[in-house]
Amino acid sequence: MRLIDLSPPGNRVVTGTVLFTAEDIIRFARQFDPQPFHIDAEAAKDYVFGGLCASGWHTCAGWMKTYVAYWNAKVESLEREGLVAPKLGPSAGFKKLQWLKPVYAGDEITYSVEVVASRSLASRSGMHLNLTVNEGVNQKGELVMRYEGTVLEFD
Repeated sequence: MRLIDLSPPGNRVVTGTVLFTAEDIIRFARQFDPQPFHIDAEAAKDYVFGGLCASGWHTCAGWMKTYVAYWNAKVESLEREGLVAPKLGPSAGFKKLQWLKPVYAGDEITYSVEVVASRSLASRSGMHLNLTVNEGVNQKGELVMRYEGTVLEFD
C-alpha cells in the first residue's frame, strides 16, 4: 500500500488540534524565538500584532506534533486490520511556507495534510517522493499557516 493510495489527492486529512496558551507561547519562544512579541505580553502590545502571539516556528511544530500522533494511530489501525502501512521516511524539504495570521494565546489551531502528488525516484529504486499541502486553521476558520512539504516513502 502506498501513501497516495491511502490518501489520494483531494482527500484533506485533519490531523489534530493544538491549544496555544500564553505559557506555551512564552516557553517555546524563550528557547527558540525570543522576540519581544513572543515572550512579553506587555511589550507585544506595541508591536504590529498588538499582543502576545506564537512564533511561526511554534505553529509549525504544532503541525508536526499532530501529524506524528495521527500517523502513529493510522499505522496501528491499519495493522489491526491486517494491512501494512506505508513506510514513511523523513521530509526531503518544504517550500512556500506562509504564516498568514498571528496565533494568539487562547487560539486553537486545527491542522491538516493533503497528499497532492507522488512520484518514484529515478535515482533510488523503491523510493517515492510524496508532495503535500499542510495547513493550520484557527477556531474562526481563518488560515494561519500553510506550506508545501515532501515526505519520502520506502517500499
